[in-house]
Amino acid sequence: MAPFDKPFDAKRRFARGGCSCGSHASQAAHEAALPSGDAAIERAVEATMMRALFPHQAERRAFLRSVGLATAAAAVSQFLPTKFVAEAFAEAGKPEKTDLKIGFIPITCATPIIMAKPMGFYEKQGLNVDVVKTAGWAVVRDKTLNKEYDAAHMLAPMPLAITMGLGSNPVPFAVPAIENVNGQAICLANKHKDNRDPKNWKGFKLAIPFDYSNHNYLLRYYLAEHGIDPDTDVQLRSVPPPEMVANLRADNIDGFLAPDNVVQRAVYDGVGFIHILSKEIWDGHPCCSFSVAQDTIRDMPNATAAMLRAILQATAYASKAENRKEIAAAIAPANYLNQPLTVVEQVLTGTYADGLGSVKKDPKRVAFDPFPYESFAIWTLTQMKRWGQIKGDVDYAAVAKQVYRATDAAKLMQQDGLTPPEATTKTFVVMGKTFDPAKPEEYLDSFKIKRAS
Repeated sequence: MAPFDKPFDAKRRFARGGCSCGSHASQAAHEAALPSGDAAIERAVEATMMRALFPHQAERRAFLRSVGLATAAAAVSQFLPTKFVAEAFAEAGKPEKTDLKIGFIPITCATPIIMAKPMGFYEKQGLNVDVVKTAGWAVVRDKTLNKEYDAAHMLAPMPLAITMGLGSNPVPFAVPAIENVNGQAICLANKHKDNRDPKNWKGFKLAIPFDYSNHNYLLRYYLAEHGIDPDTDVQLRSVPPPEMVANLRADNIDGFLAPDNVVQRAVYDGVGFIHILSKEIWDGHPCCSFSVAQDTIRDMPNATAAMLRAILQATAYASKAENRKEIAAAIAPANYLNQPLTVVEQVLTGTYADGLGSVKKDPKRVAFDPFPYESFAIWTLTQMKRWGQIKGDVDYAAVAKQVYRATDAAKLMQQDGLTPPEATTKTFVVMGKTFDPAKPEEYLDSFKIKRAS
């Protein structure tokens, strides 16, 4: 029986024991019984789910004080899907094939996918994974579509675009995990140090990594909120991240919104400065994803589960601040990021030079949280429609559920007669404006600056 076809007995989980699966006397005993690395997965996903249920820290603490850790873990395991995803990985059978290729772009957003190779996370799952450095996003997309890659590091909006046939033939894709949140910044050329007001940026030439990227949507959002029409008042150019600093140095562009290692390299080379971090636009925004064609999941479910398991373990490891310097050393070399170690450390540790004479400290400059909230996809779809990439009506929720794979547990809950909660979506704030995933059209209609439909 496949992992997601097994019946789910909620009452049994609560009754049988004091752990999150209901089979052990305590949560500690539960984790001790797990294979190496699995406890880290469950702790990471349970923490993510607790944040989804109780967005405010005071609420989480009150809940934990009132029910205790074991009961809280058991409750979370019933009502949020990541628990079942973790169980599915644990029960996956032998991979259909072990020699696999995952394409990536050399940016810190791909940290879990990259580090899983030199730090042995793939090997622990019985996989021989070749992580292949790739020149640009269109190349990653095409090689994955052509089955040259078994899976890929993609910008979080790309699987949505591919599934809907935007920029390519429509092929159903999936996002089993988000690679990183935050971790981007707006970088400007040094000549603009005294021109920090976006209202004065008319005529600027600004680079983004790809049309179907949250870099594009966040930069457009930021400009529009300052009265700048990104389609008429500035020029936006798609430039592969490895080429951005050279273009800034050559004065071909005035700045860019890009991954932090690219931004930090511009500071390191003395050609640019950090205007703002992307988390100042939307704290907790997704950037990149681990992406797989849905027919690959169908044909190689066990191999896909093994890849994802390795990446989740790597993500859990990367989420700890004390591991960041070790990770930086693993991914900085030429076959991965090809960046000075200082640059990568500044990004991952959050202690960095801003190019304006200051050293900043922000440990959440980049974070690693794997849960693919459907609300992330819904927000992205509103921006695709806002800027004319999607025409006509959009079934936001349906597309989100098809691509962002956070709903597998809902099937199990329905089989057991339970009503799944809205745990795969959440509200968030982008530049002071609250986004409600249940009201995407109202959100879209609220913008003054957008492309005429």
